Amino acid sequence: KQWYQRRVPITAGKDEHSDVRLNIISNLDSVNKVIGIHQLSQSLLPAIVELAEDPKWRVRLAIIEHMPLLAEQLGVEFFDEKLNSLCMSWLVDGVFAIRSAATSNLKKLVSIFGLEWAQNTVITKVLSMARDPNYLHRMTTLFAINVLAEVCPPDVISKFMVPVISNLAADAVPNVRFNVAKTMALIVPSLDAQTVEFQIKPCLSKLYDDEDMDVKYFAHEALVLCH
Repeated sequence: KQWYQRRVPITAGKDEHSDVRLNIISNLDSVNKVIGIHQLSQSLLPAIVELAEDPKWRVRLAIIEHMPLLAEQLGVEFFDEKLNSLCMSWLVDGVFAIRSAATSNLKKLVSIFGLEWAQNTVITKVLSMARDPNYLHRMTTLFAINVLAEVCPPDVISKFMVPVISNLAADAVPNVRFNVAKTMALIVPSLDAQTVEFQIKPCLSKLYDDEDMDVKYFAHEALVLCH
């Protein structure tokens, strides 16, 4: 019986049907108690990686949703070495639902691993995407900031995020610019009065003079929150 218990989770992780493999991962806590964390990490990693790159976007979405559980069970060292790069790659996935889920996933990971981990491994990488040639990826930077700002203290937002957001206000793509205004509206309540007065409001005032009507609208909405 013991041999059977030890073999089932491992071989099932290699099952050709993605739903079976996902089921094993979704019950990771129970599986961990049976076979132990070391054997678990070594056995399931190939299945996790394969699912993470599955051509079916709903399978990729499912593994993203299991990522916080994997993070908790496998620990920060294993996660950083084996899974962090996967989480970052989802931020530039070709499917919007995946990019959106990937940003929400970041917030959950910060809650698990802590702010110091986020500053060392995630925030810098996310902010660097603001220079990506693909405007969808630049927008993903803003979406990621939206969720990360919920778990980051005001000084981190002001020091690291606000300069990047401000730079994107001059983006050539209107969709990026109006998302800058929307992001600023979200983070204003978390910022000190000086940052709002001297960094946020001047930027929003320029956006309010934008020729694009959507940019003007969202800039106005954000400016109202600044007063």
